[in-house]
Amino acid sequence: MFKKLKQLFLGKAINPTQAGIFHQLSLVAFMAWVGLGADGLSSSSYGPEELFRALGPEHTHLAFYLAIATAITVFIIAFSYMQIIKLFPAGGGGYVVASKFLGSKAGVVSGTALIVDYILTISLSIAAGVDAIFSFLPPDWVGAKVATAAILLLVLIWMNMRGLKESIQVLMPIFIIFLVTHVILLSAGIFGHANGLPVAMHATINETQQTISQIGWLGLLALLLRAYSLGAGTYTGIEAVSNGMSTLREPRVQTGHRTMLYMAISLAITAGGILLSYMLWDVRVLPDNTQTLNAVLTQKVLGGWQWGSWPIGQWLLYLTLISEALLLFIAAQTGFVGGPTVLANMAVDSWVPHRFGDLSDRLVRTNGILFMGLTSVAILILAKGSVHVMVVLYSINVFITFSLSQLGTCLHWWKIRKTDKQWVTGFIINGIGLILTSLILVVTTVLKFTQGGWLTLVITGGLIGLCAVVKLHYTNIRKALGRLDELLTKLTVSNKHPVTSKCDPALPTAVLLVSGYNGLGIHSIFSIRKLFQDKFKNFIFISVGRVDSSRFKGIEEIENLKLATEKSLKQYVQLAQNMGYAADYRYVLGTDVIEESEKMCDELALKFSDPIFFAGKLIFAKENFFSKILHNQTALEIQRRLLFKGNNMVIVPIRVL
Repeated sequence: MFKKLKQLFLGKAINPTQAGIFHQLSLVAFMAWVGLGADGLSSSSYGPEELFRALGPEHTHLAFYLAIATAITVFIIAFSYMQIIKLFPAGGGGYVVASKFLGSKAGVVSGTALIVDYILTISLSIAAGVDAIFSFLPPDWVGAKVATAAILLLVLIWMNMRGLKESIQVLMPIFIIFLVTHVILLSAGIFGHANGLPVAMHATINETQQTISQIGWLGLLALLLRAYSLGAGTYTGIEAVSNGMSTLREPRVQTGHRTMLYMAISLAITAGGILLSYMLWDVRVLPDNTQTLNAVLTQKVLGGWQWGSWPIGQWLLYLTLISEALLLFIAAQTGFVGGPTVLANMAVDSWVPHRFGDLSDRLVRTNGILFMGLTSVAILILAKGSVHVMVVLYSINVFITFSLSQLGTCLHWWKIRKTDKQWVTGFIINGIGLILTSLILVVTTVLKFTQGGWLTLVITGGLIGLCAVVKLHYTNIRKALGRLDELLTKLTVSNKHPVTSKCDPALPTAVLLVSGYNGLGIHSIFSIRKLFQDKFKNFIFISVGRVDSSRFKGIEEIENLKLATEKSLKQYVQLAQNMGYAADYRYVLGTDVIEESEKMCDELALKFSDPIFFAGKLIFAKENFFSKILHNQTALEIQRRLLFKGNNMVIVPIRVL
């Protein structure tokens, strides 16, 4: 019953080894633009507004300079990340770049900053989308905003647990509607006001001169730099493509570059065009008005359009605001792709629990999706759905990652300058990116620190500390198991007459669940022999080649996993035969070790008359919540299932601490 409900809710399981699975699940450039680039494009819904508000009502014409600066910055950051895509075609983004070029400590800083940033991406995108919807709803409904945002977040969690490509296909029409409506809005806003451009340019020059006479050149630059930095939310999401390269269609580098180009062009035109339109249409919001600046702009530009008796302007207004809101919900999708990917990469390096690297039977990172989604719900509730509160927390972390990525890549280009003739181009591109992102990081941190930005740094610092504790625990476990491996894997059991006959199903059989040829498995064999002496005549070794995030990157990785699994099992068979047992092995490749192990055990229970199943398990001096989180309970769960079916299973304890 549970399996049927799960299939209905999440969809049918996908076989990770089936032919063409990578091609089926990978994203072409346009779909990647929707799934990974929507975050960048959607930031035009709040980034330009924060920038424009920072100028104040008396300096609105200075937005002309910042519109140009915003477009240029988008292209600089995008081109610098194209360099990173070329260097890291397998993906990983800022975490992998910093870890590779600056060391593991810089890597964990970059990774944790990205995780916090993606959580805030989800929270902020949902909150901003709800704000856009409520901009044209009755003011009395405002009290339902937080509950609405939380419900929408839960829906996104469910969609992403069904699969990345499926969720993008559902959301794609919204993305297209956003593009069409904003082309209409910006075309009408800029070209429809073309007669006002000369006047606006003249006003910009006058305002610039007046500002210089009042506060001087330094004051003008400080004003522009402040607004430019506070609008830095516009650039968030640009790194998502480099982080999610493993989801792209081959050839990945070309697909990644094409996706980045789509993102850069669309974001530069949209963000720059919105800023210019604010200035041309003199967009302002009264203190008691709950509308966003984009809502006010759309009302001014399109609201009065009529076609006969049809109020097409109002229809376009609603459609534009709804598409903007819904695109923000798609932008949250980037957090559900990028966040679990970062967590999976950090799990491989043991900075976070290893279970974050697991894949579900739908080949998605369920643990990462749940973590990102539920944490985002908590942030939404704590911030009471306020975009302005979350924007303060938002853009600091992404620029930590931006700066570390650019710094690491610059160091890389410098180190290979004698062997790569094209190093100068890469160094200049990433160098300019480093200057811009570092400048924005410093200014944003200083400006937002007392407003609540300190909280972001505290949260990130706390997460880094937690990662350090997790890493230390896994390191100690690895050392303990390493000593066991060193002692037992080199052990040679010689027998002049090793058993080579096949296993007799009628004789007592020990079935041992193993994962790789290691000290844990060998110790289990000796423990079984010590406990049961000569009871068993057969040894069957079974293993599940786990297809996790580190393996599900291409058909070559799956084939390598198959070969490695079979090699390890043959080593166990050889050892058991030398010890005087008839031995054999079974294995499957899959994502769910418990499910696949249970199936193999069921098959062996039918074939062999008297099997007893065994599995090794790490035993700690004091079992606590922390150790349960960091180590799965696979052996205990398999034992529970087999005992319920009447099959005997014994846990072989391995003391490590």
